Amino acid sequence: MATALHHLSDYDFNSVPDASNMCFGIVVAEWNHDITGAMLDGAVKTLEKHGCLSENIHIKKVPGSFELIYGAHQMVLNGGYDAVIILGSVIRGDTPHFDYICQGVTNGIARLNATQEIPIIYGLLTTNDHQQALDRCGGKLGNKGDECAIDAIKMAKF
Repeated sequence: MATALHHLSDYDFNSVPDASNMCFGIVVAEWNHDITGAMLDGAVKTLEKHGCLSENIHIKKVPGSFELIYGAHQMVLNGGYDAVIILGSVIRGDTPHFDYICQGVTNGIARLNATQEIPIIYGLLTTNDHQQALDRCGGKLGNKGDECAIDAIKMAKF
């Protein structure tokens, strides 16, 4: 669904399962830190709002969005998580690099979801400019981190 039609932080609180007995891994890209840091903050606060203990939220940082695939896979291999969330931001530039990174991360996370025993939640912002990313990490369109946390709780319960 287009974000313009759906605020990323709006949801029915009562439709979200209790997360007090859940453990989550979050892999966050350092590239575009102003964006990914805000997404991370949203995800952590939303997990905690639904009962997840702070000690059950494990955060690992990777240099860029492409490395999110490896980071998520390592978290799955190390075990103990009910779901893993990836958070990254790729902003279109003047070269086809944007297309390669977005496609690679999308394919990599899809492959992990198809082959692993726990859900990997896709939190990669793919925007045309910096303002679009700001609008989606706590700006006028909500926070993708909030949405990913809700998805992680619901899929962990699935």
